[in-house]
Amino acid sequence: MADINDVTVTIDGEAVAVSSETTILKAAEQLGRHIPTICYHDHCTANGLCRICVVEVDGVRPLVPACLSRVSQGMKVSTSSARAERSRRTILEMLSSAVDLSQAPEIQKFMEENQADPGRFPGAERREYPVLDDNPMYIRDYSKCILCWRCVQVCAEDAQFTYAINFKGRGFDTGIGTFFDKPMPETSCVFCGQCVGVCPTGALKSKRESLLEEGFSLDEIMQATRGGKKRRRKSS
Repeated sequence: MADINDVTVTIDGEAVAVSSETTILKAAEQLGRHIPTICYHDHCTANGLCRICVVEVDGVRPLVPACLSRVSQGMKVSTSSARAERSRRTILEMLSSAVDLSQAPEIQKFMEENQADPGRFPGAERREYPVLDDNPMYIRDYSKCILCWRCVQVCAEDAQFTYAINFKGRGFDTGIGTFFDKPMPETSCVFCGQCVGVCPTGALKSKRESLLEEGFSLDEIMQATRGGKKRRRKSS
């Protein structure tokens, strides 16, 4: 029996009754429709930063983010209209032009599904930063960071309440960092690893995993991740 607060919406031609508090993203999931997301995470506060999840709603001029927008009675939604797909494709192409996505398999899959051309913007400026290796637990490679904000959220109100990292800079120079660019051991970080767990691109990675990928032996890895000493990278 439908709840008194339920509304009926139509997504891609199929009707579904859901609570009025439901987002378009979750309503679509009930119908088995997959709307791609990057910044969204089930255990983080939705913020609609990446705009990959945009959909078209009848009667609404701009595309709307499915992760934030709530359903309403009689709403008609198209999750794969030409406008929505073109928008997603362009966003993915812009990301690829500026960020190293080599360790972001989910985003690479989205690019294939949306027929995005990674070489569309050949003259784009790349976001390139040195790898930060200042603690025994994880490394930070912000050349791979897409500014999804997940790590900041779990470090703050969504999980840990430690506030060790946040946004810094403006415009193209916006990035994730510590206050006053302090090394991680000098911040309020408790090395819980939750930021690493929600990172979708490998910008934050367990140091042991990173060393294993570089070909270090288990003994070398254990030694390098015990006392906080910086490791020496293997010469190429």
